[in-house]
Amino acid sequence: MEDFDMAAAQEEMMMNGGEGMDMDDIDGVDSPLLKVGEEKEIGYQGLKKKLLKEGEGWDTPDIGDEVEVHYTGTLLDGTKFDSSRDRDSPFKFNLGEGQVIKGWDLGIKTMKKGENAVFTIPAELAYGEAGSPPTIPPNATLQFDVELLSWVSVKDICKDGGIFKKILTEGQKWENPKDADEVFVKYEAHLEDGTLVGKSDGVEFTVSDGHFCPALSKAVKTMKKGEKVLLTVKPQYGFGPQGKPASADGAAVPPNATLLITLELVSWKIVSNLTDDKKVVKKILKEGEGYDRPNEGAVVKLKLIGKLQDGTVFVNKGHSDGDEPFEFKTDEEQVIDGLDRAVVTMKKGEVALLTIAPEYGFGSLESKQELAVVPPNSTLTYEVELVSFEKDKESWDMSTPEKIEAAGKKKEEGNALFKAGKYVRASKRYEKAAKYIEHDTSFSDEEKKQSKLLKISCNLNNAACKLKLKEYKQVEKLCTKVLEMDSRNVKALYRRAQAYIHLADIELAELDIKKALEIDPENREVKLEYKTLKEKMKEYNKKDAQLYSKMFSKIL
Repeated sequence: MEDFDMAAAQEEMMMNGGEGMDMDDIDGVDSPLLKVGEEKEIGYQGLKKKLLKEGEGWDTPDIGDEVEVHYTGTLLDGTKFDSSRDRDSPFKFNLGEGQVIKGWDLGIKTMKKGENAVFTIPAELAYGEAGSPPTIPPNATLQFDVELLSWVSVKDICKDGGIFKKILTEGQKWENPKDADEVFVKYEAHLEDGTLVGKSDGVEFTVSDGHFCPALSKAVKTMKKGEKVLLTVKPQYGFGPQGKPASADGAAVPPNATLLITLELVSWKIVSNLTDDKKVVKKILKEGEGYDRPNEGAVVKLKLIGKLQDGTVFVNKGHSDGDEPFEFKTDEEQVIDGLDRAVVTMKKGEVALLTIAPEYGFGSLESKQELAVVPPNSTLTYEVELVSFEKDKESWDMSTPEKIEAAGKKKEEGNALFKAGKYVRASKRYEKAAKYIEHDTSFSDEEKKQSKLLKISCNLNNAACKLKLKEYKQVEKLCTKVLEMDSRNVKALYRRAQAYIHLADIELAELDIKKALEIDPENREVKLEYKTLKEKMKEYNKKDAQLYSKMFSKIL
């Protein structure tokens, strides 16, 4: 029956009160594991699938995707009522949107590209009691021989029907741009009647700032490098009720117009904040090699140009003929903090643009550099290329004596930094020292004694740093580690008690203070802390009394 139109028949059925799509039915159907020639039921509504030819790969289409199929439809007695093959015209529809009978939506969702299967579809999932006269009788079970030729992914980006994305060209890798990144795109925007309203053969913008209309920034965050898509954009993500006047790039956009935008994500530059206060920003201009990065203590070689905000160059290293790359050791205060922090995030060959606020640069002091003076409170920009680096030796590459020696060296460095009031850097040294000797199962008895003393010392010193930094939970953890190794360590009890007082755990603080005084009754620092603790207890008792007094007055 060549005049049969399945989509039209479905539309008629729904207009006559037939059952529409239920997304839960589709979402709940898994692809059955079938061998060629095998038949199984899909779901629990009587739909059966017989595999004639296996498909490619593992992917199956999702709800909303535009699928393309060839099919032949027959009644159970073998009567053919429709065939796209006979017309030599593949059939396209959007999966899961009720454009075809429910049996198709359920069945084709389980197919892979190139797969061929026969679906036996009960009347409840086809045309029901009404049928589709004159070709399909009432309550007819149907069979469809279906080949899934291909599909195009169509996604509802905002999950509100405002932007549909149809992938025209697949992208590369798996990463997507983030809000802070700078993307380079090409696009063409048309009205539904084909009128051109906007176009660019290449424009760069920050994702969070957007460009042309809100849909572009929403869409690029879902795209991969090289991906090309067709966006169907409703007014709320276009130009809304106000529309847009004509411009050199295209005609005016009328109020409440739907747009069709072809968008290609050519490339993007990753922009990241290297500090919590967002005052050291890195923009990658050229990707580096592999995955390895310098560690703390690595020797790095750079090409770099440093500029003030007005463009004045104050340093230029490694770019001239015969000019050796700039070399320094990370985490040794040999360069400004912002540059130090940035380099350990880079890969070999990476080129990055750094923006460094005064707090991580030269601060409030004037600094005379190679080519110019850097004024106080200057924001700096550096273009940096990481030419090469040699990592500091990691603990797993060391022999046992080397680990103990390295731990001792890092501890001494931490002590020097602590005396200089550089508590964050000192803490990092103590942490690294402890890590060198963390796993001592292969150590000799003498080496275990040495490593235990070092671990106790490093954790205690680190706790002192954390007290200065007001990180009281960390103080508690570090002191507890020490007490697990030495339960009578007075310093650990004393420092943990200090942390408990700041955390308002008065009872625990009192337990630690009393135990410390039992071990060392004449310890002056512990006695003073006990005095502080008693004053705190009086303060808390007074507050509790006032609180209970108020509570009882309300009850009375």
